[in-house]
Amino acid sequence: MDRIWGQACAELEKSVGPNNYNHWIKPLHLAAIDDGAAHFVSPTRFISDWVNRHFAKDIMAVLTRAGATVERLRFDIGSQAPRPAAQAAAPASHAPEAPTTRAPRADLGAPLDPRYTFSNFVVGKPNELAHAAARRVAEGGPVGFNPLFLYGGVGLGKTHLMHAIAHDYQARHPSAQVLYLSAEQFMYRFVQALRESTIMDFKGMFRNVNMLMVDDVQFIAGKDSTQEEFFHTFNALVDQGKQIVISADRAPAEIKGLEERIKSRLSCGLIVDVHPTTYELRLGILQSKTEAFRAQQPDLEIGAGVLEFLAHRITTNVRVLEGALQRLFAHASLLRREITLEVAQECLADILRTNDRKINIDDIQRRVAEHYNIRLADMIGPKRARNVARPRQIAMYLSKQLTSRSLPEIGRRFGGRDHTTIMHGVRKIEELLVEDSSMVEDIAVLKRMLEA
Repeated sequence: MDRIWGQACAELEKSVGPNNYNHWIKPLHLAAIDDGAAHFVSPTRFISDWVNRHFAKDIMAVLTRAGATVERLRFDIGSQAPRPAAQAAAPASHAPEAPTTRAPRADLGAPLDPRYTFSNFVVGKPNELAHAAARRVAEGGPVGFNPLFLYGGVGLGKTHLMHAIAHDYQARHPSAQVLYLSAEQFMYRFVQALRESTIMDFKGMFRNVNMLMVDDVQFIAGKDSTQEEFFHTFNALVDQGKQIVISADRAPAEIKGLEERIKSRLSCGLIVDVHPTTYELRLGILQSKTEAFRAQQPDLEIGAGVLEFLAHRITTNVRVLEGALQRLFAHASLLRREITLEVAQECLADILRTNDRKINIDDIQRRVAEHYNIRLADMIGPKRARNVARPRQIAMYLSKQLTSRSLPEIGRRFGGRDHTTIMHGVRKIEELLVEDSSMVEDIAVLKRMLEA
């Protein structure tokens, strides 16, 4: 069967085209040929019905050329055994549906990275809630929240967690259909379906999964038609009790151009902020990666203080940190040198220079003004209206926290204000951070944007 079907598939891909082949033919498994009937196992009834209507003649023709006598096709869903010849004439649509055991439709989404698992995800205070929520979703039992919405800056582990959820969920539930893709891929496939007048096929494929995972959902903001379809897909899956996992670079309410009804739907689940890494977490990640590399190259030598130096100096995101470590490993392996502090400084000079960029008061004022939609001139001007005064105090607080400038210096940059005014503004924000959760969120977002 494998030889015959393999030969047939090579012909079908050419005759029906790669797109149709990947969507409709590739998921099929030829189980048997008897009494003129080719028996296939299909992951879903939707796919089998579509193939029967549109590609039955093509499949019979190529199977015949491959040396088999085929007059009709029969389909079984999931793991069902092929029907005996005496039942071959029964319509495929009457076959009882069983749980699928075929692999998820990988061709619909992005491939999962085998490196991104829970076992090599380093947990620390900034990501412990996100990790716990991801673990709960991956178990596949009652979760209590849907969707799980992960957000945070670049390189903080959102994608790693999403891949880990998919790997773990599939291992626990082999028959489940898990679809992971980026928002851009969702948009591309939707536009493609519109162009090819196959929108019903698109709906069927995306609404027939057990878990839908969409990365970087902020990219559908402003795309009205895509948002409309995403909204309906989201609702259909939630109504069926299917799990959805979403990631973005900011919380739903902060994604400009995203429809309010989608923001509302996304906010109905668990929203988790993946915070910027701490020194301890960065050091833990470096130690974990070093141990893994040493398992492959036991003779690797790393001098005292090198990992601590990297954890202290490279603070932008985990991807940059891991990339720097990988460069050091390659340097040591190719040149057979010990990784000393001097070697690290020389080898990573460009990365270290980039990470030395200092946040200044101008950056803070500009970013806060943009965030609160006020004029930059008002930030340093005399206006005392609340919608201006509060952002001004936030900018003062961030200037005190993120720069080394003295209070008098900060005062001069805020329109020549006295240092006591700056002290008052800083204290006011500190008080609000204790009692106002929205202020905590605003400060965290602004810090993340400034440190990115």
